[in-house]
Amino acid sequence: MSQKFVADVGGTNIRVARVTESGVADIKKYMCNDFASIDLAIAQYFADMPEHTFTQGCIAIACPVLGDLVEMTNHSWSFSQQALKAQLHLDSLYVINDFTAVAHSLPVLAQDQVVQIGEGTPVAEGNIAVFGPGTGLGVEHITMTSSGWQTLDGEGGHTDFAPVDETDVVVWRHLQKQFGRASAEEVMSGRGLLNIYTALALHGGNTPVFTEPAQITLAALENTCDIAVATLTQFCRIMGSFAGNLALNMATTGGVFIGGGIANRFPEFIKSSDFRARFEAKGQMKHYVRDIPTYLIAEPDHGLLGAAAYLQQHTAS
Repeated sequence: MSQKFVADVGGTNIRVARVTESGVADIKKYMCNDFASIDLAIAQYFADMPEHTFTQGCIAIACPVLGDLVEMTNHSWSFSQQALKAQLHLDSLYVINDFTAVAHSLPVLAQDQVVQIGEGTPVAEGNIAVFGPGTGLGVEHITMTSSGWQTLDGEGGHTDFAPVDETDVVVWRHLQKQFGRASAEEVMSGRGLLNIYTALALHGGNTPVFTEPAQITLAALENTCDIAVATLTQFCRIMGSFAGNLALNMATTGGVFIGGGIANRFPEFIKSSDFRARFEAKGQMKHYVRDIPTYLIAEPDHGLLGAAAYLQQHTAS
């Protein structure tokens, strides 16, 4: 029986799954370094699933997809989309940016796959935004069109960081001094946590002792370091303001979602933080964002689900 597959490719792992009517199944994870090229990794999945014949696929990959040649920025793999399609004997193959896949997962996520932060009710087929603090800061919007969901690509993670309170100003000044510019990515990412922590420590006359984001998060959650607690608190506030800006930019009545590899490590901290208060703190426009819901993505396979949703939308069943 002809089958569709999806793959989610990062710098370390490639995860591959079979597409089903309700989502994905038979998920397998491989180490990228175990294969000289991406075709060998996907061929391994095909070999591991001998009862299925795959003829259509979608690959979500953590690098720009601007033409036929795809070159990973955080791994050695590079490939021609057309050549890969031929090597794998496929009728159709789509290669998309990983955050395009994340965006396409949002309309298909169930209630148990997200954590709602604060109030708000989504409007069916309303515009949606997602941002993901991780190694960097990914940002994407998705809107419903006559031909289905369409992502709106951009580089929102590199917009200016806009301070809202006095603590933000301390962080902003530190970034300006260090880099000559304060961007959103420099406060909402792994190194962003370090930047906030360093700024607050130095401002208080203390010597920074943590050198890894995970150390800061752990110390904050275990309440063993006041500066770490203040750092994570400010991180959540900054995310809230940024999420509110995304909602204003595109009237995201379908919701604003948080993805990435950082925020889902402390959902309860976010829920009890000032995230939602800062999201709604838009002065005379508070009424505009008040009913827009905000969510934390709790589904670990949302990249595969998004690639599957994209594939289903672009191919015949």
